[in-house]
Amino acid sequence: MFPMVTEFMNYGQQTIRAARYIGQGFMITLSHVNRLPVTIQYPYEKLITSERFRGRIHFEFDKCIACEVCVRVCPIDLPVVDWKLETDIRKKRLLNYSIDFGICIFCGNCVEYCPTNCLSMTEEYELSTYNRHELNYNQIALGRLPVSIIDDYTIRTISNSPQIKNGKNP
Repeated sequence: MFPMVTEFMNYGQQTIRAARYIGQGFMITLSHVNRLPVTIQYPYEKLITSERFRGRIHFEFDKCIACEVCVRVCPIDLPVVDWKLETDIRKKRLLNYSIDFGICIFCGNCVEYCPTNCLSMTEEYELSTYNRHELNYNQIALGRLPVSIIDDYTIRTISNSPQIKNGKNP
C-alpha cells in the first residue's frame, strides 16, 4: 500500500510541474501578443551590421607576399594561393589568389594571422547567387570593396540596437 501512495504523490508532483511549465509557456506567448510586427522592406531597408560582424573577405593583391599563412590557419584549407619563385631575386611572386565563399565558414582566421594585412573583413553579407560557382572569388573580385550600407543613398538603414535619446533608453 505504501508504494502505491508514493506513486500517486510522484504522479501528482509531475502533473503540477507539467502544468506550471505549460502556464509559463502560455505566459510567454501572451507577452508577445501586444508587440507590433517589425517589417523590413529588404532591398530598400537594411540592418546596420555590428562592428564585430564578419562579412566577405577583402583582398589587396599588392600587399600579399604569398606566404600561405592564410591557407595554413584555415580550418578547411580554403584559400588557393598560386605563386612562382623568382630565382633571380629569390622571392615568391603571387600569380592568383581565390576563395570559395560557398565553402568558407567566415571564421576570420586568415584575416587575423595575415602578416601583411592584405586580408580584411567587409560588412557585405549578401552572398547569394543561383549558381554556387559564382561564389568562387578570384583576386579581382576579392579586391572590389562593397558600397557601405550607410553611404548608399538608395537604402534606408535600420539600426539593430535600441537608440539612445537624451541619455535615456526609449
